Amino acid sequence: MSITVLAVGKKHEPWVAEGIDRYSRRLRKPYDLTWKLLQHSAKDHDAARDEESARILQSLTPRQHVILLDERGTNISSPTLASHLQQRFDASRGVVVIIGGAYGVNAELQSRADFTWSLSKLVFPHQLVRLILAEQVYRAQEISSGKPYHHV
Repeated sequence: MSITVLAVGKKHEPWVAEGIDRYSRRLRKPYDLTWKLLQHSAKDHDAARDEESARILQSLTPRQHVILLDERGTNISSPTLASHLQQRFDASRGVVVIIGGAYGVNAELQSRADFTWSLSKLVFPHQLVRLILAEQVYRAQEISSGKPYHHV
């Protein structure tokens, strides 16, 4: 079991790669992150959203627990995220976190998501979302193992 991140977009910019690498080196199974970057569609708006969503859906298996990042999703605390992930690992389910493209994802992919998570009501650049996600996975690991990284 592990966490796979499916993200539409370019490779990590150097400052993002450095931050992701910093947190990734600290992760231990099942909290390790695997990144799969999917190229942006050359199409516009709805056509781009549909094409990118179809490619993401093709990458998923029925057994995976799918978390969709979307500013319209549910805003949760770090301890809640830790519990959410731990429950899936305890049930031997791999977790896939989806970061859609510039136009979001289509209704079919939204309905496939088991949970839609909002990091904030603010909209962030995709590169920054990747870094925040890496840090939050590390924080979830530390909370689950009772380490003092997260202060309440």
